[in-house]
Amino acid sequence: MAKEHKFKASLVWTGAAAGPTESYQSYSREWTFTQEGKDDLVGTAAVPFRGVPELRNPEDLLLASVSACHCLSYLAEAALAGIKVTDYNDECEALMTVKDGKMRITEIVLRPLVTIASGTIEAADALHDKAHDVCFIANSVNFEILVEPETELAVTSA
Repeated sequence: MAKEHKFKASLVWTGAAAGPTESYQSYSREWTFTQEGKDDLVGTAAVPFRGVPELRNPEDLLLASVSACHCLSYLAEAALAGIKVTDYNDECEALMTVKDGKMRITEIVLRPLVTIASGTIEAADALHDKAHDVCFIANSVNFEILVEPETELAVTSA
């Protein structure tokens, strides 16, 4: 595998069409993120910062990135360990608060519910530590990521 990977994109503040930044209250927070060959992503600010509730915001996308990276890292570790994962669902949340005088994400909690068809629950649970250690996004952020997994055996019909 290559030692370096680049990801390119463009972000355009589309809210400019609604008017300039004449005051903090007046301007639109909408933006569009584009990447060649992929669907555009339309976003806004978080609701407490005058964003549109129906659109995703950077905080949502950071939470999604952490959760998705952990999931993909976990599935890779499970495959390498010979554990057959048949289902994976994560109910995750991010906490944004003031720390050191700055508003920031200070913690993300992942709560993956994993269903396995082979291996033991203990072995499957232990893979979350490995997945966290190799997760590219977890290795890129400076806040705590807690993982509170629950694993169950797949129900087999006789």
